[in-house]
Amino acid sequence: MNELPASLDEATGWFVANQELLIQYAVNIIAAIVILIVGMIVAKAVSKGISRVLSLRKIDSTVVNFLSTIVRYAIIMFTLIAVLGRLGVQTASIVAVLGAAGLAVAFALRDSLGNFASGVLLVVFRPLKVGEYVILGAVEGTVQDVQIFSTTLRSADDRIIVIPNGKVLSGEIINLTREPNRRTQIMVGVAYDADIDKVKQVLGDVIAKDNRIQHEQGVTIRLQEMAPSSLDFVVRVWTSNSDALAVYWDLMENFKRALDANNIGIPFPQMDVYMHQAQKTEIKTE
Repeated sequence: MNELPASLDEATGWFVANQELLIQYAVNIIAAIVILIVGMIVAKAVSKGISRVLSLRKIDSTVVNFLSTIVRYAIIMFTLIAVLGRLGVQTASIVAVLGAAGLAVAFALRDSLGNFASGVLLVVFRPLKVGEYVILGAVEGTVQDVQIFSTTLRSADDRIIVIPNGKVLSGEIINLTREPNRRTQIMVGVAYDADIDKVKQVLGDVIAKDNRIQHEQGVTIRLQEMAPSSLDFVVRVWTSNSDALAVYWDLMENFKRALDANNIGIPFPQMDVYMHQAQKTEIKTE
């Protein structure tokens, strides 16, 4: 019967002796819980905020969800590290292990991470958008999708072209539809005996009849080069993006008809071959 009071006395004495330490532990636990709750709330709020901002910029929903999820889990990870540090756990070793693991993963996935970083930059700066016609290096087509790792184009002959974002951002991006208007340039070669002023008049008459051409933007018809077998004229006109290709084709056909109607020759490569007959030498034998 005497052991129980003795044990209670020892326990009471231990609690009294370690009162400050227990209070400190309790405060740390409460602070850790508060940090965890606040971190979760902040992670959720920031994730929703990023998702809302990117959605307002009409960015692909897959990219929006991916980025918002990455930001959310990054905040949660830092929150957990802060909670462990508040509880007295040495977080330096944990951070070192996570850093080493991250470095190993980054080295193993360096190409994918490069495409991911390029995808983020494409999403942020938006040099190309879905529905625009672009030239990316040796390929061109209409942008179908801009994902976080790759960009998809649909070519004029209905082929699907998937390009890693690293290659998209490292090369030239020529956007043909971002601006509403486009300048079309055509080279027209005529024979050397053609009258320069007559050629300019004929080409100008054809251009004047096309209402799709923006004449107020100015029309250029000038002799560009005296080539080995032709006089090459450059023709530059402005049209809307939607009419550019049709105007190019129509002008080419109408230029040919007008030049033929005015007896202006269009040269083509020719080669003159001269044949010389060798003299025969007779050898007399005795």
